[in-house]
Amino acid sequence: MLTKVYGSAVFGVEATTITVEVNIDKGIGYHLVGLPDNAIKESNYRIAAALQNNGYKIPGKKITLNMAPADMRKEGSAYDLTLAVGILVASDQIKAEHLDEYIIMGELSLDGSLQPIRGALPIAIKAQEEGFKKFLLPSQNAKEAAIVKDLEVYGIDSIAQVIDHFDTGAPLERTIVDTRSEFFNALEHPDFDFADVKGQESIKRCMEIAAAGGHNIILIGPPGAGKTMLAKRLPSILPPMTLREALETTKIHSVSGRMRENVGLMAHRPFRSPHHTISDVALVGGGAYPQPGEISLAHNGVLFLDELPEFKRTVLEVMRQPLEDREVTISRAKFTVTYPSSFMLVASMNPSPGGYFNDPGAPVTSTPAEMQRYLSKVSGPLLDRIDIHIEVTPVPFDKLSDERKAESSIDIRKRVTEARKLQTERFRESESIHYNAQMSVKQIRKYCALDEHSKTLLKNAMEKLNLSARAYDRILKVARTIADLEAAENIDGHHISEAIQYRSLDRDGWLG
Repeated sequence: MLTKVYGSAVFGVEATTITVEVNIDKGIGYHLVGLPDNAIKESNYRIAAALQNNGYKIPGKKITLNMAPADMRKEGSAYDLTLAVGILVASDQIKAEHLDEYIIMGELSLDGSLQPIRGALPIAIKAQEEGFKKFLLPSQNAKEAAIVKDLEVYGIDSIAQVIDHFDTGAPLERTIVDTRSEFFNALEHPDFDFADVKGQESIKRCMEIAAAGGHNIILIGPPGAGKTMLAKRLPSILPPMTLREALETTKIHSVSGRMRENVGLMAHRPFRSPHHTISDVALVGGGAYPQPGEISLAHNGVLFLDELPEFKRTVLEVMRQPLEDREVTISRAKFTVTYPSSFMLVASMNPSPGGYFNDPGAPVTSTPAEMQRYLSKVSGPLLDRIDIHIEVTPVPFDKLSDERKAESSIDIRKRVTEARKLQTERFRESESIHYNAQMSVKQIRKYCALDEHSKTLLKNAMEKLNLSARAYDRILKVARTIADLEAAENIDGHHISEAIQYRSLDRDGWLG
């Protein structure tokens, strides 16, 4: 008897429906075809034990299972439940009506209980697009899949529940998620707050500008100055994610298996902080079976690279193209996968190997030559993609001991959100540009026009401070954001003056 059951495979952040055809005939043998990997080939042992422990068995006949399309490689253990249901129905051990309405996925334990799977959200989206009505999957992933409208999602704890549902019509409890309610309730409670940061008012201002314009930023300062503390609080002042951004972010984390159990939609912007020993594949994604890297896991959020010069140069260089294109394409001989990677880069570094400026009173000092050699570990092309460079100095005692509360992240975020609204309106006709940091040369010339006073100021600054040519466009972008924070239509001299301060590494004596 021939039976068809439907599952799904995930490639990149998109899913493809897989048809599992089960045919049982005279003879003996178990043949699984359709390019399965080792995890799927081993499924017959898990299925046999799970069925036996629940009063059923794999029939002693010739069983042929085909996973179509047969030329597409399938991987992972999430097809156990799909294959088991197909075997039971094809061998007449259970009856199943309307099996073509279901997508069925789940990894089986030997006792028949189900383990969570990866990629539940993209699978649910594809199932809804292709007209499937119901989705059976492990209960740990049910809330994640239930985000999708017009698809009935049922969280399952064991194969016994599935058997009872198909064979006797036993009802299953549908998982229903109020997506909008859950999403908006989670927005107003940031884990880290700028109110906790003592002093550093100029750096907070710099972080506010970076958040308002989506600018990449690098913090340079000695140990203990507060670089990491400030970076961790940046997501709390970014504008709240839209539902579209939340869906994009949740899909990536779902595919990589990093969603917490019983969590639906991700409401907070991600913050990723990889260790400096990370490989280039782990950072940008890839592998024999490509998985999203850290830059994709930081999509719509913040990627924090602490101690930037300590990262291997090859690791930093592979990040240049994704920073520009805001997506990364991983090519293999038989397929190509594209992951989104639109993130804010926040980097921090010490000014020298010893950690301190060339200060005779510092615990460890470095010569100007050592500082230059250390700073030159970060390439010019990478720094060219970082709009804001700022020096962070240690906080004095009187600021640390001040009992007054600093401005909260929620108050700062209100100003940032208003500035982003202006940019959304400005770039409403451009599909790929949403905020100032994404402006091309054409948009810079259009939206960053300067009066004569501002032009003179910028010219003098570039000549006297030995600013590099690449700093010119960056200064204009940052000045446009500063003007947006003040709701100013045109860029004035004081906007340019402030933006010039944020190009420390372009000055003579840093990187030349």
